[in-house]
Amino acid sequence: MSSHAAKINAATRRHLRAGAATTVGGSLSVDESPLPVLVVLHQETSSPGRIGNALRALGHGLDIRRPRFGDALPETLEGHAGAVIFGGPMSANDPDDYVRREIDWIGVPLREQRPFLGICLGAQMLAMHLGARVSPHPQGRVEAGYYPIRPTLKGLKICTRWPDQVYHWHREGFELPSGTELLAEGGDFPVQAFRSGNSFGLQFHPDVTYAMMCRWTIRGTDRMQLPGAHPRHLHLEGWFRHDAAVARWSEAFLGRWLSESGSPLQSIQNSERERLVPG
Repeated sequence: MSSHAAKINAATRRHLRAGAATTVGGSLSVDESPLPVLVVLHQETSSPGRIGNALRALGHGLDIRRPRFGDALPETLEGHAGAVIFGGPMSANDPDDYVRREIDWIGVPLREQRPFLGICLGAQMLAMHLGARVSPHPQGRVEAGYYPIRPTLKGLKICTRWPDQVYHWHREGFELPSGTELLAEGGDFPVQAFRSGNSFGLQFHPDVTYAMMCRWTIRGTDRMQLPGAHPRHLHLEGWFRHDAAVARWSEAFLGRWLSESGSPLQSIQNSERERLVPG
């Protein structure tokens, strides 16, 4: 076995135990399909949207669970490449059992140092698990529509090109949890993206598709009457102005999230590619 293959750690060996790794000409060949990504949704009609499409394009299946309707969450993420908790109309402060269970469950990817992504409600759950406060804006303002976002220097290290504006649909925000890295800032809700090890929280919605936006703005007309919200026509106009940049950022971010946040198979594949590039 080559010295390169010998460096594979125990977590990688467990990941490849199915037997799809061989050594060819002194190098490691991995022909196993990527592990699925755990997807947590909160309504019967919810969709992982663009994020789901991007993960499938990267070769990952989606293991979709809806704890609100009785689905259990796994005790370990050893059989998954990572996990994503999406948004929903409920609050991380709600007393419902499934909300409490989801917040507690986030301890699994944190302990195992597996890639975790929280979007909107999922980000608020991550922040709460880490001890931060989740609450409405003090003046009752909301974000519904496209709003400017400002990446920090640490955010630019994750992705060099962030979109100028991103889509929001939320009434609550959260403090920056202690010991985490702020990746992007906003206006009424200052914490827009943060990182804790292999776990990321995004207050905004890179998952939204045009069809999702149309549904939300038709069914959620009351939300657009609240202070700070944009009228429906600006949501749709914003899509054509800003979505291409959001799509490019989402693809780059997800690739980094899975390949550099601890997904063993992706890390091996990236290492192999780098080793074959002449120095």
